Amino acid sequence: MSTGHWSTRADLLQDGVDVLYGAPMPQYLHNRHPYEPGDDETFNYWWLAHVIDCRLDAYGRTHDERRLEQACPVHDNIIERNGGDVRNDYFDDMLWFALATLRLYEESRRQRYLDEVLGLWEFIIEYGWNDIMGPSLSWRIQQPGYKNAPANAPLAILGARLHMLIGDRKFLDYALQSFAWICENLVGADGFVADGMNRLGDGEMDSGWKFTYNQGTYIGAAVELSACSRHPERYMALAEHTVRASMNQLVLDEVFAVEGVRGDEGLFKGIFYRYAGLLLSRSTHGSPTIAALERFIVMSTERMWDHGSRAVGESILFGDDWNSAPVGPQYLSTQLSAVMAAEQRVGVECRRSQAGV
Repeated sequence: MSTGHWSTRADLLQDGVDVLYGAPMPQYLHNRHPYEPGDDETFNYWWLAHVIDCRLDAYGRTHDERRLEQACPVHDNIIERNGGDVRNDYFDDMLWFALATLRLYEESRRQRYLDEVLGLWEFIIEYGWNDIMGPSLSWRIQQPGYKNAPANAPLAILGARLHMLIGDRKFLDYALQSFAWICENLVGADGFVADGMNRLGDGEMDSGWKFTYNQGTYIGAAVELSACSRHPERYMALAEHTVRASMNQLVLDEVFAVEGVRGDEGLFKGIFYRYAGLLLSRSTHGSPTIAALERFIVMSTERMWDHGSRAVGESILFGDDWNSAPVGPQYLSTQLSAVMAAEQRVGVECRRSQAGV
């Protein structure tokens, strides 16, 4: 299948976000399609952060300035709906926004974006970093002792990226500590990343919570830290180890199994695809794990398109189960996972084309 074919599909999905979910300002995007009264009562700050990422994926693929400019109103909408502030009580939410905004800065070179990221970094470290359960980042302000992968892995990614951009060692030091904490507390011998620990104040691990985005962000953290290390192969090996665990434990009938239907879970597998794609883009060798990951992205996106979707006018709507057509209203978060997967499929096709495969 040609690269152009999937690029066209990715554009269709990108445009479909506005067609299917577009709402009058200040809402900007509805939480579900079709919209029903009450659907928008929750402000999903972190979903919208991933909309920024999706727009920047399209910009990186097409170099179409329209895609870059599509990311800016999403960023501004988050701040407007958050009372004119970038901060909230959840450190993982703020990190998703910071990661997307850092990309926005790198593409636009608008200083305000970098200033926001650096301000968020300082706030997150001041109010979220502590030694409870070991030096690491809390999930939210109200639970300083609850530590998990959704907060610490994105912190490691952001710290590594800021270090590479600015050169200040402090960012890397926090990134390394966060990553080490995950390795010591949440990563099993098989490479699988548990969600978190001490949620109930009992020191116990939530080992039963098996989510794709924990694997994805850990993979992403390992890849970004490899770029800062004298021994990059160590981090890349850790990333591949977790890829294998993810394939073994989370795939059902050629796609990721449904992780929940309450909304947030719909975004999880898209985050895995984003950082799996980062691993592929940085891999310089064709190991069996890298080859298997490529095959999975190809196979699962084919299933997503052929079985997990339905046409809505000229747009395509996706559900949480990519082996069956969606029925009833679908969350924006779920649609974004399909967008992210399609963008990564284009990346695989590009790399295969360059390799003459």
